[in-house]
Amino acid sequence: MLRWLGAGLLFLAVLLCLAVTIVPAFLDRVYYRGPASAHFDAARFFNPDGDADTFRMPGNRSRSGFLVRYLTGNDDRPRWPAQVAVTPARPPARVAGDRMVATWIGHATVLVQTRGLNILTDPVWSEHAGPFGIGPGRVAPPGVRFEDLPKIDVVLVSHDHYDHMDLSTLKQLWARDRPRIVTSLGNDTILRSAGIEAIAADWGGRVKIGRDATVVVTRNHHWGSRWFADRNRALWSSFTVQLPGGNLFFAGDTGMGDGEWPVEAARLGPVRLALLPIGAFRFGEGQMGAGSHIGPVDAVEVYRRLQAHSAIAIHWGTFRLSYEGYNTPPRLLEAAMACTGQRGFAGVPIGRPVTIPRYATPFSSPPVTRDALLRCLDTPAVRALR
Repeated sequence: MLRWLGAGLLFLAVLLCLAVTIVPAFLDRVYYRGPASAHFDAARFFNPDGDADTFRMPGNRSRSGFLVRYLTGNDDRPRWPAQVAVTPARPPARVAGDRMVATWIGHATVLVQTRGLNILTDPVWSEHAGPFGIGPGRVAPPGVRFEDLPKIDVVLVSHDHYDHMDLSTLKQLWARDRPRIVTSLGNDTILRSAGIEAIAADWGGRVKIGRDATVVVTRNHHWGSRWFADRNRALWSSFTVQLPGGNLFFAGDTGMGDGEWPVEAARLGPVRLALLPIGAFRFGEGQMGAGSHIGPVDAVEVYRRLQAHSAIAIHWGTFRLSYEGYNTPPRLLEAAMACTGQRGFAGVPIGRPVTIPRYATPFSSPPVTRDALLRCLDTPAVRALR
């Protein structure tokens, strides 16, 4: 009964959001005003490498049809566990010097501690990723209890989707720690409406966060909206945190696009640690990537183009947003890394602190085309991954 009630409430919320497309004047918002640029038409932001793949559903499916199948469970998706056991970590107050410790808290939320700074990415502690407390439910509890979270100095907010901009969590962090919240243009307006102060910058903008650390807001390939009608009123981004011991790169939420954005980030200095999404890429049987979300096949190429020394896989195993099975992203990542001959990029358990090695020139392997990689992955074991 409760399951059907929850599905009914979610269905009503989706209908409300769809209605917004009919009466946009009532719920549209202007989050940013400024001159036109290479990715802003003076009203809405856009991907300079094209938006066709972020507007359409993968496989030419209809968005409304996907939502109906999702809500009714009539899409033959592989089963997910209702709950995943997690042993939460209790991070230290600080990590000094060049030592770096990263703790995946779940989805795109990672605590990175280095040089006395505590950096948190897209913090989400809520039980659901959606408006009004409804939406996809969390199957894995946070890898650090909020009360065990050390004082946060810097928060990176990549864009305004509910599974990345969780106002409930951000309000708690702001009230407790007053961190420097860095985001991209327009998102500060949304945060400010909730009583949260943030620093917003365009792609290429720089924000000093410490004596020897700087956040650079960098390009990726995505879109933004909280109400459908406000689509692309705020900018999406990745981030490069420049650090003396090697940079931290946080991809945010992204599709592959032209694939030049990781190359641009690599020009900002050697990448010691990259946080790269690998989940929510499959909306139909066998699909290996979506316009707005890279899967493992594209993530290994992003890793290569970043020339990163180490990478942690994020954006999987927390909220069920798409078709693939619970463990498919890390298993497919392991297979893709074997096909490309790369090292240093893998999934880690939620809540397990990982000490990141000091930067060294990454192991060099010849590039593998996407077609060649897909041929290598065409095995019974990979085909069995739903």
